Amino acid sequence: MDVATAGSPTEHIRAARACLATARTALDDEIRAYPRPISGCDAQYNHLLAERRRVHEALAALEAEIHIPTPRAP
Repeated sequence: MDVATAGSPTEHIRAARACLATARTALDDEIRAYPRPISGCDAQYNHLLAERRRVHEALAALEAEIHIPTPRAP
């Protein structure tokens, strides 16, 4: 069975959270171990920070309350 079609949406969201949490931890570790950068001049370090921000935003989107618009009755 294809991974994309197996399981419920809740299971997929749980798996996405776990994967993003692992990515966040790996990025945090890599940033922590990175040699002191020259502020604004180190493209690799800036890329790591941008990736960490993207992971954080993705996790926040998964945690956000879902709004489903419904039509208003007259």
